[in-house]
Amino acid sequence: MTDEIDTGPFPLGEENTAYAQYFIGTSHLAPLSTEQVNISNVTFEPGCRNNWHIHHADTGGGQILLVTAGRGYYQEWGAEPVELHPGDVVNVPAGVKHWHGAAPDSWFTHIAIAVPGEGLDNEWLEPVADEDYDRLG
Repeated sequence: MTDEIDTGPFPLGEENTAYAQYFIGTSHLAPLSTEQVNISNVTFEPGCRNNWHIHHADTGGGQILLVTAGRGYYQEWGAEPVELHPGDVVNVPAGVKHWHGAAPDSWFTHIAIAVPGEGLDNEWLEPVADEDYDRLG
């Protein structure tokens, strides 16, 4: 089955069991670099999305998402969801409540880059409501 999944040029990785409690559905994580900057390839199975969350930082911080395969969504609290496709780049500032994940009918892969900073901490919040997610195409 994984032979048919397009994850872009990077590996699918292992099932993301360490953070499964913060996801609806199944995701996969392939760490690419833990030196200087944490960079991971994250693949979401169709319908999978992470909970609302905030990347806190005293200085710097945040996250950059580089979409490499599939179709997904990114949404900041209080804003409309943005549909994502390969080649899209999302800059997530520190302190912004948001979520990201796959479209209901598509695998979705992005590179997640943790922006360096001081006092970094991720705060995981509530799941994205099914009724809100189900409105996405």
